[in-house]
Amino acid sequence: MRRYFATFLVAAALGLVGSGVQAGADAVGIGFRLQIYSHPPRFELVSESTDEMTDTAVTSQTIAVEHIRISSQRPFEDVRRKFEETVPKLDPDITEVLRSGDQRGAQEYEETGPKVSIFLQRDHGALLQIAGGKRNALQYEIGNPLTASKMTRHQLPAALYAPLRVVLFEDDKGKGIFEYDKPSSFFGQYGDERVTEVGEYLDDALQAVLLNAAR
Repeated sequence: MRRYFATFLVAAALGLVGSGVQAGADAVGIGFRLQIYSHPPRFELVSESTDEMTDTAVTSQTIAVEHIRISSQRPFEDVRRKFEETVPKLDPDITEVLRSGDQRGAQEYEETGPKVSIFLQRDHGALLQIAGGKRNALQYEIGNPLTASKMTRHQLPAALYAPLRVVLFEDDKGKGIFEYDKPSSFFGQYGDERVTEVGEYLDDALQAVLLNAAR
């Protein structure tokens, strides 16, 4: 199954040059992210328009994203329990290690820390009480801040996709199902081998923890 998404990039907006500015909103069911930065990578131009009043350029590009489903034969709650037991919550200390430029601490985390951690969990199923009854559906933000920095140091807009998102929900028989978009398929849009290589690493790391929970 493949999905197609349009990426909208806005550069040099309102005279903000020389430093990255990010604004975004994210809500259950509806979300958007807007990134403004001074040196965007090269993208194949699909369409372009210019606002003469603000001299702001808007470009769009369509990319192919590989969508993956992992169907378990185990009940949703069993899959959830195993997943949350084997994938730890994010250790906030690693963020400070990176912010302070602690090379030794970063190396230690890479060697001994988890490949991926849970940043955040959203209970989409609980919101369905408004539609007549709660269902089992959880969205997770999963990733590794150090791994993310290995991409954004080369391509700042890769921050749009870090951390990764995974949904775990129940089918009609109450079995657990994971769905997510393959990391390398959207990180590959930048045409930067250094970023694509990290995306491929995340392909394997993410699939491994999800398969482990589903079995």
